[in-house]
Amino acid sequence: MKWSEFSIHTTEEAVEPVCNILHEAGASGVVIEDPADLVREWGDRFGEIYQLSPDDYPEEGVIVKAYFPVNSFLAETIDEIKESINGLLLHDIDLGKNKVQIAEVHEEEWATAWKKYYKPVKVSSSITITPTWEEYEATEEETIIELDPGMAFGTGTHPTTVLCIQALDKMIQGGETVVDVGTGSGVLSIAAAKLGAKSTLALDLDYVAVESAKKNVELNQVHDVVSVKQNNLLEDINGPYDIVVANILAEVIVRFVQDAAAVLKPNGTYITSGIIKRKKQEVKDALISGGFKIEEIVEMDDWVAIIAKKEEVDS
Repeated sequence: MKWSEFSIHTTEEAVEPVCNILHEAGASGVVIEDPADLVREWGDRFGEIYQLSPDDYPEEGVIVKAYFPVNSFLAETIDEIKESINGLLLHDIDLGKNKVQIAEVHEEEWATAWKKYYKPVKVSSSITITPTWEEYEATEEETIIELDPGMAFGTGTHPTTVLCIQALDKMIQGGETVVDVGTGSGVLSIAAAKLGAKSTLALDLDYVAVESAKKNVELNQVHDVVSVKQNNLLEDINGPYDIVVANILAEVIVRFVQDAAAVLKPNGTYITSGIIKRKKQEVKDALISGGFKIEEIVEMDDWVAIIAKKEEVDS
């Protein structure tokens, strides 16, 4: 079978919304070539990604590649993707070079090639994420999360995900109830379960993400703790929960601050990421206006995570 490789040279800020557009357009796989992965060290020197070749990465910016079957509708699909990506400029998202290239590839060329970008990574003081196809010997102190992203959802090593896992590692003491908004591969819900949460509800609007998360929950044997549901943000979700974690775009986070407050217990924790640095103040202001007290702001590369507490109301 022949496939078309859609490649766009863009910025790290644009990666998540661009990937979302590609998934919604029916991409059968997405690869992210980010040169920061060659030098990035997670948090307090928890570990690095090894065995990656600089030849596979751009000198600057990020290249996102997606794969579509060659059919009679391909030209229209590509045009719609380009239009949607250009529409991100209306949301003040920097697209960088925004250079698009199209190439034809055979199925065997992309079905496994993307796996070379994904190696075991220690993302917090206690959690290491490994792909299912990699052999890895854990130490007694390590908790392992195995992921098979299914070529559609993140490997758990993007800075926003790492920041969320590190925040969960700090905040979960054991027995908490957690809701994970925009779960994707399910990695944050799985991390919460393995850190000691009593129950975790993983939510995503995308049906494919829901199915991917369910598979990863089973793979990590936390199905007795984690439930996965197709849902639009926190719509019709009732609390109270101890922790809400949301690794999504800043523009979306500010839209449902009140919903997060509504499902949290008094003094409950709201962990947000997916926030590019220049949007930090906007999200911080929205959280404070929504009745949250900022506990901690942490950064990695150009990304920010905010840990906030729902302020108790005096009776």
